[in-house]
Amino acid sequence: MQAIMLSLFAFPLFSCSIAAPKPINNPQPIAVTNYPIPQDHEVAYFASGCFWCVEAVFEQVAGVQEAISGYAGGTTVNPTYQQVVTGRTGHAETTKVIYDKGKVSFETLVAVFFGSHDPTTLNRQGPDRGTHYRSIAFYTTAEEKEIINQTIKKLTAAKRYTNPIVTEVKELDVFYQAEDYHQDYEKNNPNNPYIRAVSKPRVSAFLQAYPELVKSDLE
Repeated sequence: MQAIMLSLFAFPLFSCSIAAPKPINNPQPIAVTNYPIPQDHEVAYFASGCFWCVEAVFEQVAGVQEAISGYAGGTTVNPTYQQVVTGRTGHAETTKVIYDKGKVSFETLVAVFFGSHDPTTLNRQGPDRGTHYRSIAFYTTAEEKEIINQTIKKLTAAKRYTNPIVTEVKELDVFYQAEDYHQDYEKNNPNNPYIRAVSKPRVSAFLQAYPELVKSDLE
């Protein structure tokens, strides 16, 4: 993924990381950009591979005000990107979705989540491999948890996928915003090889599959 994963045919990059020290907690958050949450808006959190891709998908959804790249699901406090990609922080690359609940529901966002990645590949999404790329649908309320679980049951009953869904359903503990250079990465770096080879095709596939959910030119 990203600058680290430009070659899709390279050997696993972290095969020698067993001897690496466990990432230590950092005293201060690494991000500086503040994204205020407007009144009547809600927040959802999803991990499904490279957050550059996930952020770009959700920002196409009508009713989504902002999608923010970050880290969640692990134990290291205030993790850095370089720490997360070792696979030793426990965190997954996660996207925080700020949305207008009057225009889009949490249930629809869950549908976008499952419809825009392969939830049957364990610790992997496309060319990206490692626990930090695992599939997680986070919840912050009992209602959100129920919606996620019911969606999984429906997809399983419908035999949507050949293999079992391995998505974690996990209560959000804390979300750490990623470094500023990760935000809107696809938009700001359209010629990046990874963006052209992986991110753009993933977004295009979503747009073709769910045209009714896409923002109009006026949004």
